[in-house]
Amino acid sequence: MNSVINTGLFSSVFVTLFVIMDPPGTVPLFISLTAGQSRAVRKKAAWQAVLVAFGVIVVFAAFGQQILHHLGITLPALQCAGGLLLLLIALQLLTDTAEDPVQTKNVNIAFVPLGTPLLAGPGAIVATMVFVQRANGSLPDVVAISAGIVAIHIVMWLTLRFSGVIMRVLGENGVLLITRIAGLLLSAIAVQLVAGAVRDFIKAG
Repeated sequence: MNSVINTGLFSSVFVTLFVIMDPPGTVPLFISLTAGQSRAVRKKAAWQAVLVAFGVIVVFAAFGQQILHHLGITLPALQCAGGLLLLLIALQLLTDTAEDPVQTKNVNIAFVPLGTPLLAGPGAIVATMVFVQRANGSLPDVVAISAGIVAIHIVMWLTLRFSGVIMRVLGENGVLLITRIAGLLLSAIAVQLVAGAVRDFIKAG
């Protein structure tokens, strides 16, 4: 199986993007932003938002390395910056201090703020770029990263599509609990990224 897809890398990509994008945590935000709209409009907003997020992530996954090379940024520097950014996001999830995105007049909420920066935010973009940078370019790694990105966006679409049902099943306390767990996992991932970057800096002298 690993000759076709790197299952370990796939799991890492999926879990990392899951805790960053936090599908359960987007449910109350999605419901509040689409309040008063018809079911058809909410369904359309769900797939549009996921499509926008997918496009943004793919662009940075494909061209992120060229951007880093042009700016003269090394992988350890990106890992350290990404780790600190993810740690900030994790602290917001754990302490409930993140600001809720607000709906802007004359703007399709599926693009802003749902597609970006709610779904495809700085954390998800940096994490994706780090995974691409750390991959050795082999086919199993490319397939794993691609499959992980596709899988998390499918989960995100299903979450938004059935947000009303999920909210009724989990309740506010259930969504809050999952958000806190996601914050804890994300903080561990962030610390690991920073530790790895420091180790690489030391090896480089």
